[in-house]
Amino acid sequence: MTHGGKRALRRGTLLTATAIFAVASLAACSGGGTGGNGDSGGGSADDLEAALEAGGEITYWSWTPSAEAQVAAFEEAYPNVTVNYVNAGTNTEEYTRLQNALLAGSGAPDVVQIEYYAFPQFALSESLVDLSQYGFADLEDDYSPGTWGAVDFDGAIYGLPQDSGPMALFYNQTVFDEYGIEVPATWDEYIEAARTLNEADPSKFMTADTGDAGFTTSMIWQAGGQPFQTTDGTNVTIDLQDEGSQLFADTWGTMLDEGLLADIPSWTDEWFAGLGDGTIASLVIGAWMPGVLESSVPDAAGDWRVAPIPTYDGTPVTAENGGGGQAVTTQSENPALAAAFLKWLNNDPESLQIFAESGGFPSTTAQLSDPAFVDQESEYFGGQAINQVLTEASSTVREGWQYLPFQVYANSVFGDTVGQSYQSQSDLNGGLQAWQDQLVSYGNDQGFTVNQ
Repeated sequence: MTHGGKRALRRGTLLTATAIFAVASLAACSGGGTGGNGDSGGGSADDLEAALEAGGEITYWSWTPSAEAQVAAFEEAYPNVTVNYVNAGTNTEEYTRLQNALLAGSGAPDVVQIEYYAFPQFALSESLVDLSQYGFADLEDDYSPGTWGAVDFDGAIYGLPQDSGPMALFYNQTVFDEYGIEVPATWDEYIEAARTLNEADPSKFMTADTGDAGFTTSMIWQAGGQPFQTTDGTNVTIDLQDEGSQLFADTWGTMLDEGLLADIPSWTDEWFAGLGDGTIASLVIGAWMPGVLESSVPDAAGDWRVAPIPTYDGTPVTAENGGGGQAVTTQSENPALAAAFLKWLNNDPESLQIFAESGGFPSTTAQLSDPAFVDQESEYFGGQAINQVLTEASSTVREGWQYLPFQVYANSVFGDTVGQSYQSQSDLNGGLQAWQDQLVSYGNDQGFTVNQ
C-alpha cells in the first residue's frame, strides 16, 4: 500500500538530491539521451517470455506489506529467476536513495516502487524504461483510468499501477447518530455538519487537518483544478489560483477559519486515538484506508462507514489520493526480465490476490468488477459492503490531472508555505500563492521554463 504524505520528510538530504536531480532531469529531457542500459534498444512482448525462460537475477525495491509474499510466489512460479527484495525505505527515503543511485550511475534496482505523484520526476528524466516496447500499452483496459493516467506519458508507459486511492468519505456512524448528523452529499452540507457537531460538543470535530500536500492536491483535483501542467518535459505551468484551486481554498478555508478542523497531525498516536474515541468523526481519504483503520483503530470496529465523497454541485466526481506502482529503471542490466516480473506483479491473478489480502485497494478493472470483491461485507464497517462505494468512486475520478516534474520537492516545501496558513488560520489562497511563488522560483533556478 502506498500512502503519500505519511512520514516526516528528511528535508536536508531530500532537497539536495532533488535539486541536483532536477538539473540532470532537464538535461536528459532536453538532450534526448540514450536512457542507459535498459533503454538502449527495442523489445517485444515475446522478449518477456524468453527472459523468464532464460532466468536471471534482479533487484526489487518496495515498502509494501505484500512485497515479500509476492516475491516468494513469483520465485515459486519461475524458479529460474531470483528476485532480491530490498525495503529501501518509505516514499521520500527511497526516492532519495534512488536519486542518488541514478546520479551516480550505479546502485539503482531493476524494479522500484514509485507513488503516482513521484512518477513524473523519474519518468521525464529518462530514468525509467518505456515499457511500451514490451506491449504494455495494450494493458490500458486492465486498469482504472485514474491510475493508468499516472503511468502513461503520451503513449510512453513508464510503469504499471498497483494500488489506487479514489477518495471517499469515511465517517463514524455512532457519532453521526448521537448528534443527529446526516451523511453530507455536498461540501456545503459537510461544513454545516461540522458546525452542528462542534457546537454540540466542542471537543469533537468533523475531521482533522493541519496541512498535507497530498490531501490538498487531491482536493484541488476533485474541485476541477489543474494547477500543474507540463509539456515537453521542460515547459511547466503553475497556477495555484485557478478556478478549482480557489474553489477548494475558499471551501476548506471556511472550515479552517471557523476552527472546525481538529489541530491533530495525521498519522500520529493522537490522531489514531481521535479516530477511535470519536474526537475525529470523519475522514476524506483514499480507498486504501479500511485496512489502516482495522489494524490501527481496532476498538472502533462497527462504528465506521463509507460514503461517496461530498461534491460541490451533486455531480459524482472524485480524485486519487495516494497509491502507486512499479517501474523498471534504466540501470537494469536485464530490462526484459525486470519488465516480466513487473507485469506478473501487477497483472497476475495470484499476485493480485496476495496484494488484496494485505489490505491494498486494487487498480485492475477485473478486481474492481469482481462480485466477490465488490459485494464483500466488512465486519469492521458494520457489515457494509464498502467496496461497492469505493469501486464506484474509482470510476468517477476526474480526468486530466498532472503532477509537477519536481513534485517530490514541491511536497517537501508545502509546510513552509500553505502549512503556515494552517498555523495562523489565515487565507488558504495566500498559502497557495506562496507555494506557487516558491515553486516557480525553484523551477526556473533548475532550468525549467515555468509559466504562471
